[in-house]
Amino acid sequence: MNATDLVTVNPDILGGTPVFKGTRVPVKSLFDYLERDYTLEEFLECFPSVTREMACRVLECSESALLAPATT
Repeated sequence: MNATDLVTVNPDILGGTPVFKGTRVPVKSLFDYLERDYTLEEFLECFPSVTREMACRVLECSESALLAPATT
């Protein structure tokens, strides 16, 4: 599963806000929940259209992007 399998950006869905593919759940909601000390399980309970695999993969992709060596 790659990033295009996880996230959709479409101007007709929430004005182009990145959402989990096949849902209307903004990816930012996952980070907002985690920043507010909610668990991943609590996020998934509140947004049942997002699978555990989708959420974990988004977190993994974000980690990889943040920790990747800078290119010149």
